[in-house]
Amino acid sequence: MARRLLAIANPAAGGDDDETRKTVLSTLGEGADVVAAVVAGPEDLDRILDEHPGRDPVVLGGDGTLHRVVAALLARDEPARTVGLIPMGTGNDLARTLGIPLDPREAALVVLRGTERPLDVLVDDRGGIVINAVHVGVGALASEQAVPLKPALRRAAYAVGALLAGVRAKGWRLRVRVDGRLVADGRLLMVGVGNGASIGGGTPLAPGARPDDGVADVVISHAVSAWARLGYAVLLRLGRHRERHDVVTLKGRSIVVEGEPVPANADGELEPAAPYRSWTLRPAAWRVIAPDQQTGRQPDQQTVRGGG
Repeated sequence: MARRLLAIANPAAGGDDDETRKTVLSTLGEGADVVAAVVAGPEDLDRILDEHPGRDPVVLGGDGTLHRVVAALLARDEPARTVGLIPMGTGNDLARTLGIPLDPREAALVVLRGTERPLDVLVDDRGGIVINAVHVGVGALASEQAVPLKPALRRAAYAVGALLAGVRAKGWRLRVRVDGRLVADGRLLMVGVGNGASIGGGTPLAPGARPDDGVADVVISHAVSAWARLGYAVLLRLGRHRERHDVVTLKGRSIVVEGEPVPANADGELEPAAPYRSWTLRPAAWRVIAPDQQTGRQPDQQTVRGGG
């Protein structure tokens, strides 16, 4: 039985265009029963999911669209609806972690031929979720700096924003607890919590993070002097920031950050400054279609499980 799919497109996604969308839908249609829908706003999502029960959603968009779809499924208590992903946004960071091709047609083939993989999610103190990563401090400031640069620089916008923010930020007085243990207390440049490995379109915040291992990767930067901030920004982009003496990395299931109001970026979405935030990891909370974990290849299409 062919898998029944609901292709959800977000026209606002950075890589979305009519021609690419047609190619993706045509490819999906070669091996599945596909219905297409366009999400113009948040209010559309529940209606679309209601109209097509039993179909597995396939997100044609970026991390933000994927976040909204997964959040809707969890709020509706429908974790059994497996999610496919065609990375057509600006960052596409969870796709990078999962090994999903950034080429939309190749990603569509993964949806047809890939395997189901349970993934963890972070739940915050307000009931929101994080599927890829959240970071407070200079990373969020970098995202603010990147916003006006995106039209011209696209995926390079975050790298430039990170360099600018690394020079300008002075740090925040914060306390960080991981699994109840105080691990940092002082002026910090950044605290990152990674379910996935990268942020901002490939910046490797937590290179060893796996979104299915039952723990989150925590990165804490004490680099608050001018030269230290610049050095951290450069090494972060290279994935070598963990080599610095003023960077602490650890793993945990419960993370609390409190102190001075500090801005945050969760799955690419900016959040206003707040004095308290917490996240608790919920293992195997949702499912995604991804390449085979061992080989990186898609198994023969005959092995694909039919949709519900």
